[in-house]
Amino acid sequence: MDTGTHVVMGVGLGGLATLDPNVTQDPVMMQAVMIATIVGSQAPDFDTVLKFKNNAVYIRNHRGPTHSIPAVLMWPILISAVIYGFVPDINLLHLWLWTFLAVFLHVFVDIFNAYGTQALSPFNKRWIALGVINIFDPLIFLSHIAAFILWRYGAHPGWTFLILYILLIFYYVWRIRARNKVVTHARRLHPSTTHVFISPTFQWNKWHLVIRTPEMLHVAESKDHQIRYFESYEFEPIPGDEITQAAIKDDNLSAFLSFSPTYRWIMRKTEDGYEVKFIDLRYRTKGYYPFVAVVRLNQDLEILTSYTGWIYSDETLEKKLKQGRVST
Repeated sequence: MDTGTHVVMGVGLGGLATLDPNVTQDPVMMQAVMIATIVGSQAPDFDTVLKFKNNAVYIRNHRGPTHSIPAVLMWPILISAVIYGFVPDINLLHLWLWTFLAVFLHVFVDIFNAYGTQALSPFNKRWIALGVINIFDPLIFLSHIAAFILWRYGAHPGWTFLILYILLIFYYVWRIRARNKVVTHARRLHPSTTHVFISPTFQWNKWHLVIRTPEMLHVAESKDHQIRYFESYEFEPIPGDEITQAAIKDDNLSAFLSFSPTYRWIMRKTEDGYEVKFIDLRYRTKGYYPFVAVVRLNQDLEILTSYTGWIYSDETLEKKLKQGRVST
């Protein structure tokens, strides 16, 4: 989910904690738990600072180690220990429990969008992305805002957020069923399908699809149970030629491949040598595929420049490639 949704969920869990007598009996404990749930709901995304290093490191690690099983266990201990160091007279066990719930819920809800997490790492490092909820879901965010307003005007926060989260469970179940119907429909149209990559949109009845068969990649959209096709490409595994293999050694392209499960690749000759471009097919936006990795090499297959990330115009991509050009 987006940062704003994680914030409101952290505050919501702080409100839910007022159902715990060990929290409500002490105003200091209430404040400590509220701080803990807000920080805990953000902690797994602290790896965003990796953006300051470069996109390759960020893409390879974001929602990876900080969302793993060890991290889910360590974040609550670290956050609780810091808070307890300032207010040692509070109930440490219940502080840890509410912090753990905040951290766990962050990682859990991230599984349901199209980006996913490595939540089972280190036992299984595959990306888990169920494609059920959009990265920003207006209903989830605005329902929290409505609950805050009720809280402000006298509603009991614990019962308010308990009811809200029960209703959101039903919402998730409904979305899972809707998502499964779309996937089943796609598989029915393409019996040889090996995988359907699905991404939700702001519209409940609209989904982005990449349908992969042994021979083809179909980029499509499902709306009102009707599938509309945009492009279809022959499914071609990454070739073993020396040009592509040299490009794959680049950090940017390697990071892209560690994250993207469905893509097409293009290799072309340039004035300086060669360009190898990989395009993630999951995020088609207004006819454009914004998540890419590009590597340019000279005639000797030495890397001249490369880039990976979100780009919404060819002009911007050229600027990024010029900025990343290796000095010779």
